[in-house]
Parts: sequence; C-alpha cells; structure tokens
Amino acid sequence: MNPMKEPRSLMETNVYSVRGRVLVVGSCLPEVEPEAYGRLAAKADQVYSLCLETTHINMAVTKLSAILRTGQMTGLVLASVDRSPHCTQLHYIKHEIERILPNHAPVEDCVVSGGRIVPVPDAAIELSKSLAKLAERVQRDWKNDVDEK
Repeated sequence: MNPMKEPRSLMETNVYSVRGRVLVVGSCLPEVEPEAYGRLAAKADQVYSLCLETTHINMAVTKLSAILRTGQMTGLVLASVDRSPHCTQLHYIKHEIERILPNHAPVEDCVVSGGRIVPVPDAAIELSKSLAKLAERVQRDWKNDVDEK
C-alpha cells in the first residue's frame, strides 16, 4: 500500500514548483475524511492544502492563477468537506480564475460527504452563490413534496 500523500501548503509553495495533475484540498479534508482523501490524492501528482478560514479567497485566486499561467499544471481538482462555509469558497475559485485566465488546464470540483466523493457541477456552485434562487427552489421543492403526500 502506498503511504498517503501529505499535502503541502499551497500558499507557501513557489508557483514554478507546481506541475502535473494537482489536487488542492481544504486543509481539514485529510483529517475529517481520510479514506476519501486517500482516494483523491492517489490520482494526483501533487497535493496541496488551503484553508480559506485563514487565507482570503482573493489571495488563493491570485496564487492558483499564477500557477496555471506557468503552463506546468495539466489539471486541477478542488476538493472540500461538505457543509463548511469556508470550504464552500474553495469552489468559487474556478470561476474567478476563468475571469482572469480564460484558457487554462481543466479544473474540477468535488465535495466529500460521508466518505463519498461527489462531483460538483458548475450550476450547483453558481446556485450556491444566490440565496434568493436557492430559497425559491427549496420552497418549490418543499411545496411539491407536500402536494405529493
């Protein structure tokens, strides 16, 4: 069995040393969901951690944009635990990078919930940023559930 890759701090890493298929995880993921973290890390060439409780999202966007601009990264996976308001921000990074750098390596988002690795589509991330739209959907779905009973 391969030893689990220990993540390095993204914000303390030189942009030119990042290459290949990269996994960036919320810093609590390895501890909270170790098995799922191990499965994700096994698919990555390099693994980095990022805590958006201590690092402002704008700093992370700048760092990852610079890394992607070097052209040494072939893919990026952003992974977080579920139900964390800080980790949710991790998934907003992709859209901010696209504003700065429209042509870059593919970026995927996933969230880990109860040991399951769940891919997160762009539409879900966008919806999470609009509480008004989300509230309307929840109310509509709740009403439909009640009507069906």
